[in-house]
Amino acid sequence: MIKLGIYDETAPLEAVILGTAESFGGTPELSNTNDPKSVENILNGTFPVESDLLVELEAVNQVFKKYDVEVFRPQVIGNYNQIFSRDVGLVIGDQIIVPYIAHNRREEIRGIQYIIDQCDPNKVLRPNEYERMEGGDVMPWKGKIFVGYSEKEDFDEYITARTNVAGLEYLEKSFPDWKIYGFELNKSDTDPRENSLHLDCCFQPIGHDQAIIYPDGFKHREDADFLINMFGEQNVILIDKEEMYHMNSNIFSISPDVIISEKNFTRLNDELRKRDFTVEEVPYAEAAKMEGLLRCSTLPLRRRYE
Repeated sequence: MIKLGIYDETAPLEAVILGTAESFGGTPELSNTNDPKSVENILNGTFPVESDLLVELEAVNQVFKKYDVEVFRPQVIGNYNQIFSRDVGLVIGDQIIVPYIAHNRREEIRGIQYIIDQCDPNKVLRPNEYERMEGGDVMPWKGKIFVGYSEKEDFDEYITARTNVAGLEYLEKSFPDWKIYGFELNKSDTDPRENSLHLDCCFQPIGHDQAIIYPDGFKHREDADFLINMFGEQNVILIDKEEMYHMNSNIFSISPDVIISEKNFTRLNDELRKRDFTVEEVPYAEAAKMEGLLRCSTLPLRRRYE
């Protein structure tokens, strides 16, 4: 039996699912894409190749080994992209949610089914086909759950809208002891610089009381201001549009003091070190071409709480 326990984004990590690039399917047809950055790189002839992605994911795996984290990997389906494991499951408290995700990604759940089968079946939640969410939009944080979502008009219009009002309400119903905060995100199916694919593309808590925020990723500026005020201006690292495009907010915390980050995030990594974080730099720029980075590739199962 796999023990689950996630109550925030940064407590010391004990167990995680790390995506795999084995047999990831290569460059997809444009009709089988879900985000504008993938489209951009397909059209530019710069879509990542499997050999480079394998190197990037193994670099993350080696960091996990360094910190004695138990790592699970999806069972390889074959000719299928299973890199971004964050979206196909999410752990809140001691329960795992298996969401109803986009139709052309639903097979990914089969790759982690052997892990779900090792969890207490009473702790496995399955929203219905109308209660939509993906793990990149959902962040447990010290008694709160931050959720990026889209109202009906945006959810019906954009393929990049992944979490809807019904999904938000499902979380409110399933976790009554948590305070749920919903934030509408800016969406674009054509311009990756105007698209917040998930909440973690424009916001992520770090450390004990800090956060990385891209304010223009939120549809309503007051939502970004709310988060800045909640964490305190001195505790917030603001990133700009170009940094958001390269996924600077999509880093991953191994503990309150240790963060895995992309090696080319020079300004961000320097700022993190100034704030006394240990930064484990890895190459991950190729995965970023598919509008996902380190948080997207990881599904934490258990963190340590004293």
